[in-house]
Amino acid sequence: MKTTFAYDHYYLYKELESCLKYFAEKYPELAELNVNCVTAEGRNQYLITLTNQKTGPALSKPGWYLDGNIHAGEVTSSMAAMHTVDWLLTNYGSDRAATKLLDEYCLYVLPRVSPDGAETYLTTPLTLRSVNREYQPEPGGLYPEDLDGDSVIRMMRIPTPYGAWKKDPADESLMVLRAPDEVDGSFYDIFPEGLLEAYDGSENLKLKKSAWGLDFNRNFPLGWFPDARQPGAGPYPLSNPETKAVVDFVLAHPNIGGAAIGHTSGGLLLYPPGTRSAKSAPEADIAAFKAIAEMGRQELGYLPMNIFDTFMTDQENYDSGALDDWFYQSQGIPAYTVEFWDIAKAAGVPVDWNTKEEDPKKELERFAACVKWVKENAPEYWLDWTPFEHPVFGQVEIGGFCTKFTHQNPPPAFLQKECENDTRFNIRFALACPKLVIEKAASEKLAEGVYKLSVTVGNRGYLPTNLTDEAVTLKKAAPVKVSLSAEGADEEGAAKGVEASDGSPAVKSGLSLLSGKEMEEIPSLSGFSRTNTGIWYYGNISTGAAAPAKKTLNWIVKGKPGDVITVTASQEKAGEAKAQIHL
Repeated sequence: MKTTFAYDHYYLYKELESCLKYFAEKYPELAELNVNCVTAEGRNQYLITLTNQKTGPALSKPGWYLDGNIHAGEVTSSMAAMHTVDWLLTNYGSDRAATKLLDEYCLYVLPRVSPDGAETYLTTPLTLRSVNREYQPEPGGLYPEDLDGDSVIRMMRIPTPYGAWKKDPADESLMVLRAPDEVDGSFYDIFPEGLLEAYDGSENLKLKKSAWGLDFNRNFPLGWFPDARQPGAGPYPLSNPETKAVVDFVLAHPNIGGAAIGHTSGGLLLYPPGTRSAKSAPEADIAAFKAIAEMGRQELGYLPMNIFDTFMTDQENYDSGALDDWFYQSQGIPAYTVEFWDIAKAAGVPVDWNTKEEDPKKELERFAACVKWVKENAPEYWLDWTPFEHPVFGQVEIGGFCTKFTHQNPPPAFLQKECENDTRFNIRFALACPKLVIEKAASEKLAEGVYKLSVTVGNRGYLPTNLTDEAVTLKKAAPVKVSLSAEGADEEGAAKGVEASDGSPAVKSGLSLLSGKEMEEIPSLSGFSRTNTGIWYYGNISTGAAAPAKKTLNWIVKGKPGDVITVTASQEKAGEAKAQIHL
């Protein structure tokens, strides 16, 4: 796919900022760059709005939201979001899909929700969940540290007769669990490469709790729980300026009709609800979720999965406070979490997500397969066990993956493919949003100076104008509004306002209405997702019932030949459409 910039490495903040500013400066009619919030370390959380301003303002068009890097280390997601921005702008005017999207739709892209966290992740050996801000630290334990100075924190194996691990007899670079009857031999504890902070004098080692424990994707309002129930959730919902800025933006842009939220890893396309079973959600919503997710399977090769039913292994103490659930379960907006990259699949040993508890032996087989894959495809991210003199434990060995760019994110050589596949999915998802059209706008003369106006308004999109039945339940579904405005023609044909002479109702521009309202409302227009289809009647495919995706409205008006009436249909999720009627 043609892009302006390269997607063969992970952008630091300055490079990401430079690319975004370049787009805003080069394509001022298509891209508007804004600062959504400023972080504690003074970095900007950038949000770029993509639409052709010549064809109408952003809020007059169906909107679609894309983000990345809610979690600091999941930098593939920010690169994929940047790639979508790049492809759309670079190919506008030459590619039909790019041109249609920017002319008729609006995309809001927030590539890096946590710029401070991502910068720490990319410029230090350390890993972190969301941001490098201290949160409920606890003293004591073994903490990660790059001991050998190679800028990577790997595994550290410590010889001890109490260890649960032993070297794999078939390959001593690998490790296997010690059998219950193995009382003699060489055994090991395996911890992250690091140092020990004294805690209680115990000789039994433990990992130190990370001081950077905040998890932005547990800080959103829907399903938020206190930290005792949901670690990393923060002191209260939206307590982080980065998460609050996301929610404030979405609420200020009511045209958003779909969302894709970028994470890593696992090669999954997750759809809500995430706090209750999919069986509890409206059947039509889940059917649409699955259909859109199938496009993700086709483009990304990722497994579609309901969050609560399959992805959650603990359905009592499930993870919650996530952005996708807030989108759907509080706003009625279809939202997907895209879990980029799957090293297990690349290594030929994919995870069976239908199995809640996997045999540890299978997990070790997967580990060995991943070792083999990395050695063959990205050997620079692997280190064989290497002796090291530890200041506390004496002789240890350090080795293993650079997990940042093997497991959590793809090696750079594999990044571009992930980005391209995601851009293809994003294009298709955005085009599934509801889209208003005026199919017919006509007048019929009933008598001298009296006309019947007929206007057919339709929704050509896949999703209904209310997006989901959940939105209706939540009372978040806005009606389609259809209004009239008019100008008259004098004897020379010059446009002027038409005055009502008999006290009959008139629209604000002066048109005299004999029946109908100046502003009519249609509760909703279904998209073609609601068309009843199947295979019936001895094997023929059939439409059982077409979706109620269009509606005709009628008015009786007084006017004169040459009067021009403008019909405007608008709905916050489906955009705006206009047509003119000449009497």
